[in-house]
Amino acid sequence: MKLGYTITYVLDVTASLAFCEQAFGLKRRFLHESGAYGELDTGETTLAFAAHELGDMNFPGGHVRADTSAQPLGFEIALVTDDVPAAHARAVEAGAREMAAPSQKPWGQVVSYVRCPDGLLVELCTPVGG
Repeated sequence: MKLGYTITYVLDVTASLAFCEQAFGLKRRFLHESGAYGELDTGETTLAFAAHELGDMNFPGGHVRADTSAQPLGFEIALVTDDVPAAHARAVEAGAREMAAPSQKPWGQVVSYVRCPDGLLVELCTPVGG
C-alpha cells in the first residue's frame, strides 16, 4: 500500500485551491465541474479538497469542520521547503493565520505552523537532516 490522497473537507473547494496556489505556490491539477472536489499537484501524494456536502454524504453522523473549530484539528500536512521564513511570510500575507513562527528545532530542522482560512493546519519545514 501507499498513501495516495490527503482530502480535507472545506466550505469552498475553489477558494481552498486558490489559497494554496497563492500561499504555497502549489499548482492546481484538477477541479471537478461541480466545484465539489479538487486536487493540487504536490508530488506523489495528492492534496485534495472536497465540499462539506460530500463529507456529509460519506459520514451520515457528520464530521468536524476544521473551518469552524476554534482549535486546529489534531492533524496537519507538512510542506517541505529550503526557506521556511519566506514560505511562512508568503502564507501569512496570503491570509493564513500564524500558529507558530519559524524556529530551529533541536534536531536541526526549521519549522513553522500556519492555519489556512479553511482550517487546515500546515507545517512548513526544512527537510529532516537538512
